[in-house]
Amino acid sequence: MSRNSLKFGTSGLRGLAVELEGQAARRYTVAFLRHVESLGQLGGGKIFVGRDFRNSSLAIAADCATAIAQFDLEAVDCGTIPTPALAYHAMAAGCGAIMVTGSHIPVDRNGLKFYLPTGEISKADEAGIFAALDEELIPDSTESVRDKAAAAVERYFDRCAGLLPAGALLGLRIGVFEHSTVARDLLMRVLQHAGADAVGLGRTDTFVAVDTEAFGDAVFAPLKGWIASEKLDAIVSSDGDGDRPLLMDGNGDFVRGDVLGLLAAQFLGARTVVTPVTSNSAIERTGFFANVVRTRVGSPFVVAAMELAHDAVVGFEANGGTFVGDGVVVDGQPLAPLPTRDAVLPLLCALGIAVRQGKRVDEVVAALPLQHAIADRLQDVPGDKSGAFLKRLEQDASFAEAFFGSHGIAGLSTIDGLQFRTTAGDMVHFRASGNAPELCCYIEGSSPDVARALLNWAMKAAAAEVA
Repeated sequence: MSRNSLKFGTSGLRGLAVELEGQAARRYTVAFLRHVESLGQLGGGKIFVGRDFRNSSLAIAADCATAIAQFDLEAVDCGTIPTPALAYHAMAAGCGAIMVTGSHIPVDRNGLKFYLPTGEISKADEAGIFAALDEELIPDSTESVRDKAAAAVERYFDRCAGLLPAGALLGLRIGVFEHSTVARDLLMRVLQHAGADAVGLGRTDTFVAVDTEAFGDAVFAPLKGWIASEKLDAIVSSDGDGDRPLLMDGNGDFVRGDVLGLLAAQFLGARTVVTPVTSNSAIERTGFFANVVRTRVGSPFVVAAMELAHDAVVGFEANGGTFVGDGVVVDGQPLAPLPTRDAVLPLLCALGIAVRQGKRVDEVVAALPLQHAIADRLQDVPGDKSGAFLKRLEQDASFAEAFFGSHGIAGLSTIDGLQFRTTAGDMVHFRASGNAPELCCYIEGSSPDVARALLNWAMKAAAAEVA
């Protein structure tokens, strides 16, 4: 097995499914367990395993269970389950967990997300796992695996149901774009518990890779039509493993993930917000929060920064996946920390804040001091090509000036990738994906037309450089 065939990205180990299945998954699992043991955190005696609906996930989950048994621990099968539900259940038991998922990346890829008993692993933990990896053959196991899927789902349902009072969404008709997300049944249940008339739409038997940030993807084409034909107030969904939310308002417009995170933090009464540099610059301008901490892109960076804050802290990524830290209270009751991305929580918070204010979702969003932000990505761009382009753009001033041309350059931030401010005050941000061979582009503009034109230009110009 080549160590370079599989890599840790912004959240978890990722690579081609055919390279992960078998000995690779077993070896990485053992390496994770060795690392957890070195931290003295194997006390629970069990490792909980979940998976998404990808064809390759079942076999890879079985490989993980085989490796767990070889380590003289008990593998507990949590079935097809949202990632935050798996993490929450494992944390409650004081145990580690492994989620088999490729999240939103193409179906021929897959991955592993590792959890300590305290929550999501850090970048230091990733290094520890990699250091513990070896070429030892992990034999097959005949150990039976205990099924705890129902208990894990119910624990997470109770958490989600407690965010809104029963009947809070009474009178709203909300579509659930089910596709192949493991969160689909739970979303239906939670919405119905809150009083909404929930309508399931677009369920598939085969896995569909849904990137909740790529609104232009063909998979989303039917949604606006459903708003009209089904007389819906909104449509909700998530990516494959249920940790990145999607919300379309009653006008058929998508609500960006960083706006969902902002609304969740507002609903939860956060005093400190932690979010990557790619999230909308309006977060500071709202004045809702005492502190706003910016990080690099990737859930480990958000979690690490949240650990330094203990004053009603909420984190979220630009994709909307929301983390709950210490000190958060809902309706007078403490909300248990869950330091991993959650898709259901921000969806419920956004709907809840609209009801609380007596407004539609689009009216709530319109009241925020937002820059008009959109994003896209160039697919099948190898990391070396992205790296060469970004290096030249940063280090060669004459090339950067020529590249931006009449847009001009007024400022540059290098927290993660290259975030340029144009002379007009708009933003163009290029960064290489940590999960897939893609070059990402994030735009903020003074108007929707400006943002769209800037994105079209940036994508075309970047494509010419990485061709």
